[in-house]
Amino acid sequence: MNLLFICNQNQNRSKTAEELFRPIHKTMSAGLYNTSPVTKNQLSWADAIIVMEGEQRAELARRFPEVYMQKRVLSLDISDVYHYNQPELVASLKAKMESLC
Repeated sequence: MNLLFICNQNQNRSKTAEELFRPIHKTMSAGLYNTSPVTKNQLSWADAIIVMEGEQRAELARRFPEVYMQKRVLSLDISDVYHYNQPELVASLKAKMESLC
């Protein structure tokens, strides 16, 4: 399964998730508000799009309405309070992803 993880800057949450779940899925990560924001091609590639916060889901719907309507978009509800690969972030990602599957 192709999973695309999205957060604001693609520095901490989505980058950690991309690497954490790479052994079991094809993964990619992107940001919404960085110098190289998520693209329509990345969204099209994904079987599931996983955002870290609900507002990111709304922003994807605003920017890419056609693709958004065709995709499974899930929110993990993980606030932007973690650093890259922080153990608490890793634990939260694992728990939230397990509850989605």
